[in-house]
Amino acid sequence: MKSIALVRPALLALAATATLLGGCVVSGSVGIPAPRLYVGVVSEAPPPPQVEVIGVPPQPGYVWLGGYWNWVGGRHVWVGGHWEAPRAGYRWVPHEWVHAGGGWRLREGHWARR
Repeated sequence: MKSIALVRPALLALAATATLLGGCVVSGSVGIPAPRLYVGVVSEAPPPPQVEVIGVPPQPGYVWLGGYWNWVGGRHVWVGGHWEAPRAGYRWVPHEWVHAGGGWRLREGHWARR
């Protein structure tokens, strides 16, 4: 009887943990969260774009959203491109660094109406 009294709380804890972790399972496709963009002006021009291996789209009709340089922690950091489902009536406008205010400003990529 004493061993059952010790095992029961452990089994209850295990069942509770399994129940909580079971709620973390995600099915279907999950979008890639967009990195935070730097919106201020920086003095350093971005490096040339990196060469990316694009590969085959995950589904027919998907659109490749190319990578870009973001400004993080006082330096340019490459954010790799990814495939995304197209949006009817829209086209993708890529991220772009523009010379502004004596420095450089990142213009965020976005879906624009055709």
